Parts: sequence; C-alpha cells; structure tokens
Amino acid sequence: QVQLVESGGGLVQAGGSLKLSCATSGRSWYKMGWFRQGPGKERSFVAAITWGGNSITYAQSVKGRFTISRDNARNTVFLQMNSLKPEDTAVYYCASKLVFRPNDDYDYWGQGTQVTVSS
Repeated sequence: QVQLVESGGGLVQAGGSLKLSCATSGRSWYKMGWFRQGPGKERSFVAAITWGGNSITYAQSVKGRFTISRDNARNTVFLQMNSLKPEDTAVYYCASKLVFRPNDDYDYWGQGTQVTVSS
C-alpha cells in the first residue's frame, strides 16, 4: 500500500512563497507529480519529476515561479512556489507513478493540501 501525505499549504499574500512537501511510503516510484484543483475548476497538472531527477516538467502557468525537487533518502518530493498569484489558489495534490507507462496516468494520490493566495 502506497501512502502520500502532503503538507505545507496555507494562506499567503500575493507575491509570497510556500513550500509544499509530499512524503511517500510503501513502494519505490518512477515519477511524482503535483496537481491542483481550483474552485470550480478541473484538476490540472502543475509539475512532475522522475526518481532520478533527469526529467522535470512544468505547466506553462507556473514555469519560472515553481520548482519541483526530490529527496530520495527521505522519500519526499517538494514544490517550492514563489511569486504566488491569487489564481494559484487551489487544493494541491501529489501523485505517484510507480513504473514507466507512456501515458499521463498516476497510480496513487494524496489527500491534498489547501493553498490560498490573497490579493
């Protein structure tokens, strides 16, 4: 059984920063991703990183502001969010993909952490 536990969400003013963490346990993983779902919106991709760190991808809307990283020894993936905007307000989820598959499906999801950016 794989467990993903997000933390680090909260309320921040526009222009501020937050760092989200996702601790995973249970099995090794191929790729970890961050997704978000804003009020009245569908869940969307934010960023992803492979276990080796050789592949990192970002949604266009967060490029240059967000940084994904991982600490394999701690089985933790991070999302550093800078220059936050009100439109970044959402529940942020981490997800794990255990093995390579040529699709965008993930195997396990965390419970989510709320990020609220005030203007």
